Formats: sequence, structure tokens, C-alpha cells
Amino acid sequence: MHKKSLFDDSEEEGQGEYDEGGEADEFDIDGDDNFERPEAQDMDFLSSDEEADSLPTKPTKPTKKPRFAASSSDDDDDDEEAEEEPTTARNIEARSRALEAKAIAERAADMAEAAAAGAGEETMFALPSAEQQEAEASGSAPVDVNELQLRMRECVKVLGDFKKFAAPNRSRSEYVQQLLADIASYYGYNAFLAEKLFDLFPVAEAIEFFESNELPRPVTIRTNTLRTRRRELAQALINRGVNLEPIGKWSKVGLQVFESSVPIGATPEYLAGHYMLQAASSFLPVIALDPQPGERVLDMASAPGGKTTYISALMQNTGVVFANDANKERTKGLTANVHRLGCRNVVVCNYDGREFPKVMGGFDRVLLDAPCSGTGVISKDASVKQNKSARDFTLLSHLQKQLILCAIDSVTPSSSATVVYSTCSVTVDENESVIAYALRKRPHVRLVDTGLEFGREGFKAFRGKTFGEEMGKTRRFYPHVNNMDGFFVAKLRVGKPGKRAEQAREESEDEQGGDVGLPLEKMAFDDEADAELIRESKRKYLLKHKGIKLRPKAKVDAALCKTNGKDAESDEE
Repeated sequence: MHKKSLFDDSEEEGQGEYDEGGEADEFDIDGDDNFERPEAQDMDFLSSDEEADSLPTKPTKPTKKPRFAASSSDDDDDDEEAEEEPTTARNIEARSRALEAKAIAERAADMAEAAAAGAGEETMFALPSAEQQEAEASGSAPVDVNELQLRMRECVKVLGDFKKFAAPNRSRSEYVQQLLADIASYYGYNAFLAEKLFDLFPVAEAIEFFESNELPRPVTIRTNTLRTRRRELAQALINRGVNLEPIGKWSKVGLQVFESSVPIGATPEYLAGHYMLQAASSFLPVIALDPQPGERVLDMASAPGGKTTYISALMQNTGVVFANDANKERTKGLTANVHRLGCRNVVVCNYDGREFPKVMGGFDRVLLDAPCSGTGVISKDASVKQNKSARDFTLLSHLQKQLILCAIDSVTPSSSATVVYSTCSVTVDENESVIAYALRKRPHVRLVDTGLEFGREGFKAFRGKTFGEEMGKTRRFYPHVNNMDGFFVAKLRVGKPGKRAEQAREESEDEQGGDVGLPLEKMAFDDEADAELIRESKRKYLLKHKGIKLRPKAKVDAALCKTNGKDAESDEE
């Protein structure tokens, strides 16, 4: 029976301009708000599609294993072979379940051994004394790593069934505080961020999240369909000694690289613009945006260009993509990637995103991958563990709220007018709270389905805050669940505003301390002014083409002033 090709042309999306016939595939698979206004470019935030600083020249499987998993000396050969397999999107859940089963089995074996040795009933876990906790916090009494692991396991077990395992006269909050202190010490977080991330998950899952941040994410590349097809790119890279496979059914242009005998960021194919090194999570907002050929699209915070060039490919180099970034230095790399990938419909600009739509408006779709804390990409930047405070989240949330209102106001209202908001953060302050604010301040905007077939629903309520049922249309992605960077995606549809929308706009302008956007009738280009400029440019071009030398504008103005002065004198006489 004929097997389905691993890289099937019928699955390609956004073929772009590349339309050459391909040979038969040669490889198969066996189966299938009143704040100081900060400068955007000076803020400490992360971008979701940054290229990795170090690219794989050797096997890209994780260089270190999760430290929290218990080790065993009597593993059989099958377990050793399974551990040597690279972690992929396909086997991450199976491996997680296997690790859990292994830990349970080891725990049962330990209990059986203790019982056989006459230990009798299991000894109840006792929390450290107040003096010991104080000594550990001050650093005068360092804790052994193995002891930290044991304490975390015991705290998780107690919190999972408090009535059964808790010690007498001990409250649940005491176990939670001890677990938070151990997490901060073991994984290297400050106490504030450890608690903020811990509150997002059930107790056992929180440990999985913290553990997943210790492992690198898979190296992924995106096929540039303006220059090639995924099947042909895969074959070319395989011939160069690259071990790869499709990223998953949800993407028809993504490839996951397991190992490479050549630098994946310096191959002839890379230099020729056949692919872009891009995190799998940064594919998601572009898929949700769903840009169409011939449209006007704004990527409000676009550097280094992964999402911009993906949009350009989906639009098949038609229409216009405005790639904006507030940091002028970052636009250099953005421009280089745009040229390398052959995106001829991209215009690079350098504005603070809050200046839209005053500088430009009338877009069909806007993508806002907002500056954020980077709590979803801790595996790439471990400094986030220590350098984030409550003030950082307050300032970032305020900036994100300003940007999303400007993004909404930059769109021409229609049945297809779309704004996609995304961050590489997992905190509620930067995600659901920002969307709820936008819906409240712009009543003519509504949430719609993202079109992403996987990922968890956004929080409908969180710690006393209610966001509503429609927040379930947003999508959250986690490293321990999806084997990709932590990410949030929301898709907004912009309709025609009514009186209520205009009133809400005025209120938001008062709150923000200035204009957030322009009235809708002033957002687009001024056609009359543009037409006059175009006529004047054509006239100058024709005169120049005929050899007629134009006088400099300064001399013309001086001559006009002199003539006007003589006319005024004659009138007085």
C-alpha cells in the first residue's frame, strides 16, 4: 500500500510566488493607567520570535534532564533507549506520563522496602521549624538539593490530599509557603515571580511548568514559500546532514530540527532565504491573523521579522505589510531578513506603536505581538527569574493597554477587520486583563475564535476577577503541555462604532492623559491631499524629463515674496 509522503505539497499553505513542479518525494514515514509614559525601546521586554543565539551544530536534544525527576539505578535497556530519544511534540505527553509512572513506581518500591525493613507505617512529613526556615532564607544554613527535592515532593503530596497527609495543627497555607520557598530556592526564582507563576496552575502542574522551563525548546524553522516548498527544503537539508521532521499537523510550513552536522543558521539555503529560524510559538499569531492577498496589514512590533515575513508569504507578495518597530537598532536586522527572504511588499518603519493611527491608519488587519515580561520564554532567558518585580508588570500592562487601543483604532471597521494580540508571557495581567480592558473601552470590538485547533482556553475568571465566557475564545500555550514557548493569542473583530463606542473612547483618552487614537474618519490617508502631491510630482517629473530646469523651492518662495511686496506698495500708492 502506498504510504503518505512526509512532506506533501497538498498541505502547503501560502505558496507565494514559487510554483515550480516538484519531483516525487523520496522519503516516507512508517505511520502517521496614570503612569509615566516609558520609551518603548528602553523597556526591558522580550520578543517571541527572536532567533536563538546559539544554533545547533550537534544533536539538539536536551543537554540536561529534568532535575526534579527521581533517578533509578535499575532501569532496563528499554528505559535507557527511551531516554536517548529526542523530545518532540509527538512524544512529550507520552514521556511525561512515563516519568510520572516511573516516579510512582519508585515511591511504591521505597515504601515496600521500608515496610520490609520493619519501618512499619510511613513516617509523616514534618515541616521545617521557624528557626530553620529563617536560617535557610538568610543563607546561613544551605539546604541540600536532594532534601529540597524531597520536601517539594512531600508538600505536593500533602496539598493533593490535605486531610489524609497533613500533620496536626498545620494549615494549608504553611505547606504552600514552604513549597514556594523551596521552588524559589531550587529553580532560582525571586519569591515574587515564583508565587505569581505558581498561582496559574494546580499544585502538581505548577511543578511541571517550573521543570519545563529548565529544558530548551526544540529548534524549529519556517519554510519561506516565496522561494521554495517544504518538501524540497527538507530534502536539501537532509542531504546536508540535518535530522528533521514536520513540526506537526497544525503547521504546513514548519520543520523541527533534531540535530545537524552543519550550522543551521549558515547553510546555503538559509543564506538564500529558503527558511527562517523561528520559534514554533511565533507561528501562532500569524495563523490566527489569517492575512489575505492584496490587503493592508500592520505588524506593530515586528523585529526581528519572523512574523512579518510569514505574513508576506501568506499574502504572496501582494498588498502591503507595514513592519514597524519602536527600536531603530532592531529595524536593521528586520530589514536584513525582509531582503533575504525576498519580501517585496514590506515597508519597514520606526515609530512608537502608540503613535498609530496618527501617523498611519486604514489597515485591514493589525498584528500586535506586544512587548512583555517574557515569562513564557524563561528557557531562553533565565534572567527573567530574578529581574522581574511587581512594578515591571504594572508598567508593562499599562503599555500593552495603550498599544492594543491604538491597534484597534488603526483598523478600518469592516466584517473582516481583525486585530490579533499576542504575548510570550503566561501571566493574566498581560493577557486576559488587557483583552478585558480593550473590550470595555472599545464596545464595537468582540472576541472571535482564533482558528487554532490546540492550546488551552484563556482564563474566564482568575483570583476574584471575572472576565466572562467569551474569554474562552483566547488561547494559552505552555511549555510543559505543548513543548513550545509559553504564549497567549487573542483575535478581535472590529465593527463600526456607535455613540457608546465614541463615549468610551473619550473616557479612555482622559484616563490615558492624552489622545489614544484619532476619530475613525481621520484614520485613513487623506486622498485629496495625496492626489495633489501626486499631481505635483508628476508635473515636476515631466518638466525635468523635457529638460526644463526647475528653480529651487527657496528661490521660488523668495521671488513670490518679492512680487507680493511690490504689489502691496503699488496698492498703497
